[in-house]
Amino acid sequence: MTLLKRKIRAFSECRHEWFAHPALRWLAPYLDHPALWAFNRRKVAMGVAVGLYSGVMPGFTQKATALALTLLLRVNLPAAMVVSLYSNPFTVLPLYYLAYRYGRCLLGETGPATMTAPPSLFGLGPMAWLGRMLGWLAELGWPLLVGMPALGLTLGAAGYLATRVVWRWAVISAWKNRKAKCESA
Repeated sequence: MTLLKRKIRAFSECRHEWFAHPALRWLAPYLDHPALWAFNRRKVAMGVAVGLYSGVMPGFTQKATALALTLLLRVNLPAAMVVSLYSNPFTVLPLYYLAYRYGRCLLGETGPATMTAPPSLFGLGPMAWLGRMLGWLAELGWPLLVGMPALGLTLGAAGYLATRVVWRWAVISAWKNRKAKCESA
């Protein structure tokens, strides 16, 4: 058993201790569904897709989007939450620029793409930071509004396919190794 598989199994076995915490107790009936913790190629691949999709959403909605889609689709919750972490303060600007360009392409806009510089966010409280970020996003308009979910769907589909291919390759490699070991013995 691989290290990753052991860690995920250990994590999913201790989840009941987490659900006993007073802050999480009300979520236990929703999060205790076995499908959310299943470790098979379909559930994990869909969890990766959900994580990649939700990672493109604005920062304050990423985890909520991942959780809602995970509960709705009954896919692997840890995979969705971990994969959504690819979007962070260092990658958000390139991701949003890519989403903006993708949105312009989908909307058929031509001409030079001029993207407004992001506002200075240093030394601001959470609400002021949020207000400035939302104002900047609103200035970017339809291309970003169309590009973010479209990029999320594209990344999610690519992640789903990549996970399925890598999982299949790992299983076939394990079969071949097992077969070679049996033949040599």
